[in-house]
Amino acid sequence: MNSKALVLFSGGQDSTTCLIWAMIAYGPKNVKAIGFDYGQKHAVELYQAREIANMFKIEYNILDVKGLLGGSSLTDHSKDVNAPHDQLTHLPSSFTAGRNALFLTIAGSYAFGKGIYNIVTGVCETDFSGYPDCRKIFIDSMQESISYALDTEMTIHTPLMFINKAQTWKLAKKLELNVISNPEILNEWNELQLPTDFVEIIRTKTLTDYNGSMKMNDWGMGELNNPASELRAKGYYEAVKQGWI
Repeated sequence: MNSKALVLFSGGQDSTTCLIWAMIAYGPKNVKAIGFDYGQKHAVELYQAREIANMFKIEYNILDVKGLLGGSSLTDHSKDVNAPHDQLTHLPSSFTAGRNALFLTIAGSYAFGKGIYNIVTGVCETDFSGYPDCRKIFIDSMQESISYALDTEMTIHTPLMFINKAQTWKLAKKLELNVISNPEILNEWNELQLPTDFVEIIRTKTLTDYNGSMKMNDWGMGELNNPASELRAKGYYEAVKQGWI
């Protein structure tokens, strides 16, 4: 029951790191991925996700859930992503109410239909924008609810839950070295002709920018005019300073 995994894959830094993590943990042939088109301002991330999934030869399906989520600067493109949320002013406007609850519920049903009992997601409560649906307590509750709903033990894996953005870059490098230094894993990756330069793929192919900017920088694509890019850039330079990448 635990030999396959489904990754929630948006094409950003975090979900790409988790995709690679899952491919190593379960084997490249045992991983599938899904993404969601929810009308997000930075929908170009899904094009990046498709490109990355093709590079890693992962089956990737984008599910259309537009119109189901609202009240966010990510779905209402006229709103400022740097402003506070209209209703919950202690949260940023980019908070999209119910997003992770919806995504995980759909992922549970989707995975179950394919005989998959492991779900991997890149949520993190250490270095994030204050979203309540990124907390471990929420993920644990969803795991329990989905398992009850399906009468099956489903496990939600969150490899990034307790690490910050700099440590996420560090993890990508660690995963890269794990593949290169392990002959058994490396042989499989070479046989499938999969790339192993994970840090460079994450730096140049992933998109995190809330406005969807594809301007290239040292730290990747985006502009320093929104919280997502600011966190990513800060983490990158800290990881470089520490010698992790």
